[in-house]
Amino acid sequence: MLRLPTIALSILTVLCSAKVLALDWQIQSLPNTPSLRASSANFGQLWVAGTQGQVYKSLDAGNTWQAVAISSEPEGDIRDLQQFADGSVLAMTVGPGQSSGLYRSTDGGLSWQLWLQNEQAEGFFNAIDFWDQNQGLLFGDPVDGFYVVMKTADGGKSWRRIPKAQLPAILDKEAAFAASGNTLKIQDKDNVWIATGGFSASAYHSDDGGEHWQRVSLPIHQLGQTGGAYAIGLNSNNEVFALGGDFQDRPGKYPNLAKLTAQGAQRLDAGERGLRTAMACIEAICLATGKTGTDISYDHGISWQAFSEQGFYTLAADKQTFVGAGHDGRVGILNLNQLKPQR
Repeated sequence: MLRLPTIALSILTVLCSAKVLALDWQIQSLPNTPSLRASSANFGQLWVAGTQGQVYKSLDAGNTWQAVAISSEPEGDIRDLQQFADGSVLAMTVGPGQSSGLYRSTDGGLSWQLWLQNEQAEGFFNAIDFWDQNQGLLFGDPVDGFYVVMKTADGGKSWRRIPKAQLPAILDKEAAFAASGNTLKIQDKDNVWIATGGFSASAYHSDDGGEHWQRVSLPIHQLGQTGGAYAIGLNSNNEVFALGGDFQDRPGKYPNLAKLTAQGAQRLDAGERGLRTAMACIEAICLATGKTGTDISYDHGISWQAFSEQGFYTLAADKQTFVGAGHDGRVGILNLNQLKPQR
């Protein structure tokens, strides 16, 4: 067998990496230039949504997009989307009081029905996530001194708030962000995670399906009211990560990624390339993104390198395609086969 010297192997590795990293997002600009903050990729469909009640879907891996806006919410700011196996979709709008709500479509976005409206003046929805067609959670800003965590067992028709006694009281100058619909993430049938920020960056963890919660301190940037954790991510091994930074210092150099377990949080060196608000993985390849750029990992999120100066607010992936969505109606598409090193 031919054996290459170590230096030759190193050069070959660098050349292969350079070939992969020469790739970049395939960028499109959607009509009406909304700020896109929500994304979903499932059941052979890609969905993105954002300001002005704008919603778009693609049935061909992002090559073409169809506008399916919520016409009754021309000022609606959509920050999360949830697709279901029966073809229905939930879209979550944000804002104080009744500006926060859930809209449901059962016909591919052609029509939308108001499914839930926030009635608390100080309430503000941040994210939703579901185990299945019926069981799900909603996370919102504090009301009466505690974060709002609500649970549904009927697909969102009715909700009950988790009692305040079953959550930790919020810390001084702690905050939650609705940046990309990723502050709430279901890991498995028992474990659920929430990301918070401000001067007290934390992850909230439930090991009983969202009924009781404990706080985990995060070793990421938290030096200002707009700092802290902005998202929870899962890799293909179902391991949990917290991402963040500071939107008032998006390109700043600070710790922005931690790996989470039931025992605590471990800071990861992701290159400190600024605010990251979303993470998605296909097989061993993971992407973490924010408005100023995208990072890539080839080992399930343990080690990272810069991938692209193209960045997005939100990110989703199915088995083959990454979709990123961001400012001015920008959507980016990456196919898994493009990211695998050529042999």
